[in-house]
Amino acid sequence: MPSDAKILIVDDHEDTLYALESALSPLGYRLGRATGGDEALKEVLRGQVALLVLDVRMPGVSGLDVVRYMRRVEQTQHIPVILLTGFGPDTELTATAFALGVADLLMKPVDPWALRTKVRYLYEAQQRHQNLERELRDLRARVREHQPGTDPPRHPRTP
Repeated sequence: MPSDAKILIVDDHEDTLYALESALSPLGYRLGRATGGDEALKEVLRGQVALLVLDVRMPGVSGLDVVRYMRRVEQTQHIPVILLTGFGPDTELTATAFALGVADLLMKPVDPWALRTKVRYLYEAQQRHQNLERELRDLRARVREHQPGTDPPRHPRTP
């Protein structure tokens, strides 16, 4: 599915970024990278990000902080996020992440096959959602063009 939208990979460790890029490159999607939460937020706000693969614990702005901010901004609140953690199972983290609406929480080291499968599904679902949103806007614009300044016709009630 050709698109300009990219998958943004965010981690503060260069070796992890490289491993994630290597795992996702066979999908053929455009990939971007960021090494911190601030950089990730700037990239997301510029647009054209369809999905985030985001480390939870980073210096400065954490992955959870990024998600919290994204969920408050209309243009970014529906972007799917896969969070990654290297600190093992943590029920508080899991509860917080899913309460924020993340799509998944994966433990490092990540299984490349599982990551590709999840990313493919989420990316394509996001693209379908964006296409439907675009079609809906177009349809609404067409309706307004055909009925400028008028209310839709009312049907008389029959007794």
